[in-house]
Amino acid sequence: MEFDELIRTRYSVRAYLSDPVEDDKLQRVLEAARLAPTACNKQAFQILIISTKGREEELNRIYKAKWFTDAPIVICICAIPSNAWNRSWDGKNHADIDAAIVMDHLILAATNEGLGTCWIAAFDPTAAREVLNLPDELTPVIFTPLGYSADSPRPKARKDLSEIVRSWKST
Repeated sequence: MEFDELIRTRYSVRAYLSDPVEDDKLQRVLEAARLAPTACNKQAFQILIISTKGREEELNRIYKAKWFTDAPIVICICAIPSNAWNRSWDGKNHADIDAAIVMDHLILAATNEGLGTCWIAAFDPTAAREVLNLPDELTPVIFTPLGYSADSPRPKARKDLSEIVRSWKST
């Protein structure tokens, strides 16, 4: 798929078929995530692949929407803040930014493979830690179901470029 078509095709899927995701497709999606740029190439993240079958109730503690566990797979991108790059001027840790870039690569690759995703940041982090038994060094940042869509995209509502882009002139 051409890139322009890919970014126009991607949408937040909120209904999934239970059909399994083929291993070769999953591997290509994960490879795209692995190749995502990270600050100073620290790669301070881990990708958790979670099978939903038989775990729906406990996974719905993390995010309450039923469709979250309708897909055969849920993916969590975890940051490792202690391994991430920190900006020297103010100490800003880039672990969350890196995790977001990784997820963006993953969801675009999934779309290219004909799979659906939905970026989920509004989850219960305490429940995520408990359900996934995460060690202290991992911070869950973003989740997405991964599977075949059982819905259709709605029209995208986006601001006009004139509302979000401006030229900056220093004085």
